[in-house]
Parts: sequence; structure tokens; C-alpha cells
Amino acid sequence: MAVHAELTAIIIDCAVPKALAEFYENLTGWKITHCDDDFAYLGDGPIQLAFQRVDGYQGPGWPDAAKHAHLDFKVADLEDTIKELVALGATKPDFQPGEGQWTVLADPEGHLFCVAAG
Repeated sequence: MAVHAELTAIIIDCAVPKALAEFYENLTGWKITHCDDDFAYLGDGPIQLAFQRVDGYQGPGWPDAAKHAHLDFKVADLEDTIKELVALGATKPDFQPGEGQWTVLADPEGHLFCVAAG
């Protein structure tokens, strides 16, 4: 028997939901649809990106042998996007796999994500 479930949100643990939602709002253009001290949601489509406060949260290391989920984004101008995201608080780790096909960045709380020219 197959279970058919509809994905409604991707929830990311963090220390400060509002600040992280604002960072991703700048990255995606999705609007914040709900925000309180514990949760912030982006987007009004069939899938939302959300952030959940976890006391004492610390972002993952990179590179790290432990497996982590991450988000991939396609952008029109890779170099300009990277500069803008770094100005918004992202960091670009020294370790960059993929032979230039994508760039690994970390958001202001250390969550990894990739941007690629599209």
C-alpha cells in the first residue's frame, strides 16, 4: 500500500525565526505570512518554508561527515547573488565541492544551501 501525502512545509530549526525568515524572504522573494517568537512562515503557495525556534540552536559544521539536509536555489546572476547574500549575512565556506557547478553558502545561522546559475 502506498501512502499519498501532500508536502505542505519544510521546517528549519533555528535560534531566531523572524531574522532567518527575513534572510530567506530576500533570497526567494516569498513574503512572510506568519511570524511570532517561535515560528515564521514564508510563502502562500502549496509549499511553505518555515523556521522554528529551538533553544540553544547551533548550526551544522561544514564540511561535516554527518548528513544534513540543504536547499538548492537557481539564480539568474550567480556572482551578484552571492555578493548580495553575503551582504545580508550569508557566509561562503572555503570548502566548495562540485567543481564550480554550484556554490555552497551558509545562512546567518549556519544552515547550508546552494546557489547555481540557471
